[in-house]
Amino acid sequence: MLLAISAPTVISILLSVLLVLLAVLVILYILGRRMQARQAQQQPMIEAHTMEVSMLIIDKKKMRVKEAIQAGLPEQVDKEMPFYARMTKLPIVKAKVGPKVLTLMADPTVYEQLPLKKEVKVAVSGIYIRSIKSV
Repeated sequence: MLLAISAPTVISILLSVLLVLLAVLVILYILGRRMQARQAQQQPMIEAHTMEVSMLIIDKKKMRVKEAIQAGLPEQVDKEMPFYARMTKLPIVKAKVGPKVLTLMADPTVYEQLPLKKEVKVAVSGIYIRSIKSV
């Protein structure tokens, strides 16, 4: 048994779906622009607080925010993290900087390049490893 659906009904359904998709795209575009502007604002501050540090990489793992806080990241990270990013896994590095063992976050591209159990010179801004200077 075939269902008889008229052409105007199909066209109206397709137009409504298209309208919803268009609205979602516009919202995503606006949110993307806002986040891009916010990042551009923060970039000079990050550049000003960047320093080169020599450290021994002890361990590196990808952890969720709650696990990373239990591993040694400050509580402030959980408070500052947007709600949509709390379920993602962060690249966490445990490193010995001087006499202290610190838990740091790394840039995803830097995280892949960091060698385990080796002395590395990196650019660090707060608790964030931005780049590798030398291995």
